[in-house]
Amino acid sequence: MNNILGALVAQWQSDLRVALRRWGELANPVIFFVAITLLFPLSLSPDSTLLAQIAPGIIWVAALLAILLGQESLFRPDLDDGTLEQIALSPQPFSALVFGKLLAHWTVSALPLVLLSPFLAAALGMPPQGIAVMAIALVLGTPTLVIISAIAAALTVGLNRGGLLLSILVLPLIVPVLIFGARAISLASVGEEPTGVVYLLGAILALALTLGPLAIAVALRISLD
Repeated sequence: MNNILGALVAQWQSDLRVALRRWGELANPVIFFVAITLLFPLSLSPDSTLLAQIAPGIIWVAALLAILLGQESLFRPDLDDGTLEQIALSPQPFSALVFGKLLAHWTVSALPLVLLSPFLAAALGMPPQGIAVMAIALVLGTPTLVIISAIAAALTVGLNRGGLLLSILVLPLIVPVLIFGARAISLASVGEEPTGVVYLLGAILALALTLGPLAIAVALRISLD
């Protein structure tokens, strides 16, 4: 067990170092997230009440699109340079190493969005109680979005220009996460209890963490064959 955990952490650290060398690419999802969120008030009415009502949906859609922006390149560079085959041939469980890669990808692509979201939500007029629940919902929901999109990325990694197919595969699966995430924020914003919806997000995350790495590992092995 300690060896597996050590391999997972080592893979996470290795992918983080590689990602930090491409810091310019890391900024793209963050800039995209901020731009989408701030462009909505310009394209809609500047009415603060309206913006506060639609803020949960804006934040979640912007987060999803920002995460999908770099998802196609999650496995493709490793496939092109042969790293993915070396990982697959490692004596450590392939799914554990995949989990490490997912954790690194969430750290560099989704965690900055979670940290920025309270400031953007406040700019949209979301009440403080809604902002607090939003942060919790994003912490629970963004890993699920990363895992689901990574499954699609693993299935299409061997295809040229698989971005469109990736989007088609992902969108039906992430709808429940978006619905529950936005609903939890909306309930908290109007003073209602969002605990039940937050628990549903947690249950979906637990299921994704349990089955997601295994499914991704199987899909990558199929792509490598």
